[in-house]
Amino acid sequence: MMLVKCAIALIVFAVVEQVGTDPIDVAENPLEKPANQQKGRLSLQNTAEIQHCLVSSGDVGCGVFECFENNSCEIRGLQEICMSFLHNAGKFDSQKGKSFIKDALKCMAHGLRHKFSCSSRKCLAIKEMVLQLQRECYTRHDLCTAAKGNVNVMVEMIHFQDLFPKGPHLELVNILLGCGEKVKEALTWSIRLQCEQNWGALCESLSFCAPKQPPNGGDSTQRSVTLPPHPESSPARTAREVAREVEGQEPLEARITPERAERR
Repeated sequence: MMLVKCAIALIVFAVVEQVGTDPIDVAENPLEKPANQQKGRLSLQNTAEIQHCLVSSGDVGCGVFECFENNSCEIRGLQEICMSFLHNAGKFDSQKGKSFIKDALKCMAHGLRHKFSCSSRKCLAIKEMVLQLQRECYTRHDLCTAAKGNVNVMVEMIHFQDLFPKGPHLELVNILLGCGEKVKEALTWSIRLQCEQNWGALCESLSFCAPKQPPNGGDSTQRSVTLPPHPESSPARTAREVAREVEGQEPLEARITPERAERR
């Protein structure tokens, strides 16, 4: 897949590999490789437990996603995303946003029931199945339209610490980064501010990797996520304040439509 290297690699000492308009890819921690090799397959016990859980879980709520927590493949994040969407559903302004939550979660639940029984027990295959299903359901039910109409809420749902290790939270961010300039800029600012709270000066040093001009003054054909200058004299702002500021800006005439390439 197309990767734009630079910024976040410096933040997390190779825990984060790249930042781009389309993908943020998190590298595997070398220290975890021996453990991951031992957990290359879902155990038979876990397989039976997940299958039983999927059959007995209802369509309402996050029960289906809870089935994938606490297993030998370390597949995490689906339940948290589901609960976050349901918890914030009342904050979505448009009916389209509420419809997206209902339809996308149902799409994911039905897909997991059908595809898990047909998938390999290999952890990598199961994880890729989950992420592919996530992309399909979010695209089919128009995540971008819901995000554009509810920038504040969507940005508040993204937490820096949830992006590690690579999984459903990171995939959600990857898709949102391709949802237009308002969403991309608000999300980029929010993640950077949260990064500074966790990593301090490391995140502030990223300014030398960013273009001298902020996104609105730069080349609209540039594909990399730009991190606008963040002077030390500027007061810290919340994700809601950042999103509100971006929503008040005039949109770029040329929208960036990143081309997603197939994962390795």
